[in-house]
Amino acid sequence: MTPLDLWLSRSIPMCLLLQSLVLMALCFPSASMCPKGCVCQRARPDPGLHLGPGPLGLLLGLNVTCTGSRLKEIPPDLPPDTALLRLDHNQIMAVPEHAFRGLRLLRELNLSHNAVETLGEGAFSGVEATLQVLDLSHNRITSVHKDAFTRLKARILVDDNPWHCDCTLQQALGGMAHNHEAVARVLCRSSELQEQEGRNFLAVDTDLCNLAKRTTDYAMLVTMFGWFAMVISYVVYYVRQNQEDARRHLEYLKSLPSKPVKPNEVEDISTVV
Repeated sequence: MTPLDLWLSRSIPMCLLLQSLVLMALCFPSASMCPKGCVCQRARPDPGLHLGPGPLGLLLGLNVTCTGSRLKEIPPDLPPDTALLRLDHNQIMAVPEHAFRGLRLLRELNLSHNAVETLGEGAFSGVEATLQVLDLSHNRITSVHKDAFTRLKARILVDDNPWHCDCTLQQALGGMAHNHEAVARVLCRSSELQEQEGRNFLAVDTDLCNLAKRTTDYAMLVTMFGWFAMVISYVVYYVRQNQEDARRHLEYLKSLPSKPVKPNEVEDISTVV
């Protein structure tokens, strides 16, 4: 056996073994990669999705299911190849900035039936290009940053939340033109307009941003008028107080007895004349 044959006989099995280990790592993620209380499974390929032959066809991402796990926050150790993430029916109260930035394959995110109250500008930063479905229904969301949904192209579900309808919400929902169905289901628990409370957000055709601007202008006008009235009142009080002091001083001078003229002073005056 030549040295070449010997080398090939040893290298080919090693290459096959290495390839098998790589494929196993892709197909069966280790338990340490899965967050506590969650179940991780390799996503099944979509019959209509063609990724080509070889290992690329296995890079479909993970289905990470954390439903009903009593989570109070989003797990920080999510696998980077998570494609479907179910965090529904937990006790999550907040979505931190850039919470999903490292999930480059995330296509579906379910945060329904939690206790989320608000959303910041970067809540979904890093997944704008890949996210296809975002479920935020059945939470406690009252307000969101005006740019929270601007870059998202996903189908967003936001119904069954106690929304406060104001200028910020109007700006945020304005960036969801492709989610008109979702916007149509937003109900105003409270609103800048009393007649809009309890009604559909789109039921009242009012520019809440201009309304807020007019309210601010009125508040500034009232404040300026109040300061002006205070200044005028102080000036009037100051003038009246000075007049009263002057009157009292004059009355005091009048009340003083006149100085009597002595006889010697009268004789001196006559002599001079």
